[in-house]
Amino acid sequence: MAIIEQRLAEMGLELPEPLKVRDGLKLPFTWVRVRGSRAYISGHVACNPDGTLAKPLGKVGAEVSPEQGYASARLVALAHLASLKRAVGDLDRVTAWLRVFAMVNVAPGFNETPLVTNGYSDLILELYGPEAGAHARSSIGMAIPLNAPVNCEAEVEIDG
Repeated sequence: MAIIEQRLAEMGLELPEPLKVRDGLKLPFTWVRVRGSRAYISGHVACNPDGTLAKPLGKVGAEVSPEQGYASARLVALAHLASLKRAVGDLDRVTAWLRVFAMVNVAPGFNETPLVTNGYSDLILELYGPEAGAHARSSIGMAIPLNAPVNCEAEVEIDG
């Protein structure tokens, strides 16, 4: 078993199926675009292992607590890992996490988006370590599709 997948198993974490969306919602893009030694990962939201949208839904600071937002961001990282695995075959091919752009669905007045996004970063650092897992990051507040608490995109470097 690959190292990263073994770590996931040891942590009791499962990579989810692709996001299932309602009938009629068209998503005309690729979840991961590989170009040379880079993989660009489209915005993902948190989903359950079966690919359904994970709850709670809503704005962080209102319907969703910062702790729930943190857990949602962690699930987004798992969704990214699942899409990466489908695109490149082996998560051990990721040699560096370069950039994470996090968008947090915030209630008016909530401005602690980094605390939410830490759920994503903490998982990546735990899995890949500080050398490969360190990444540049932005965390901003905005309205999110599907009323998800968090939506992230990322860029990673992969081996040849």
